[in-house]
Amino acid sequence: MQFIFLANLPQAVPTVADWYYQEWGASNPDLSPAIIAANLEKSLNTDKLPLVLLAMDQGNLLGVVELKYREMAMYPEKEHWLGGMYIRPDYRGRGVGRKLIEHALEVAARLVVPTLHLQTEQLDGGLYRRLGWRPVEQVNNKGIQVLVMERDICSSV
Repeated sequence: MQFIFLANLPQAVPTVADWYYQEWGASNPDLSPAIIAANLEKSLNTDKLPLVLLAMDQGNLLGVVELKYREMAMYPEKEHWLGGMYIRPDYRGRGVGRKLIEHALEVAARLVVPTLHLQTEQLDGGLYRRLGWRPVEQVNNKGIQVLVMERDICSSV
């Protein structure tokens, strides 16, 4: 498995936008794959946030995760976030997500990000808890109960 920046494979933007739309956006009338793609194009960076990381294997796109700024407006003090974690359904349960998160932590460390935050609908923390993320609190975000978690980067890689 290899990891590349979406910036280095911009032709994958429509695929990632479609994944996001199918997973999280289809029930939101204000979203479309085109709107999501336009937002992803603002993250075509390799040396600063926001950025998008892709997991690939032999030319096949397996999954994606983002490093971004201020994902949740209710937490203006929480600057750096891991988000948009998506693994193709036929590759779930094979360790792709774990490896993608670990790679994202390495990238965050290179960019001197002190702490990363995330939100997950898995209220027990799921994979993130197993990888050392700490629960902060459970909140309602846009009508969905989520668990906000954090991880210190300086001590994780």
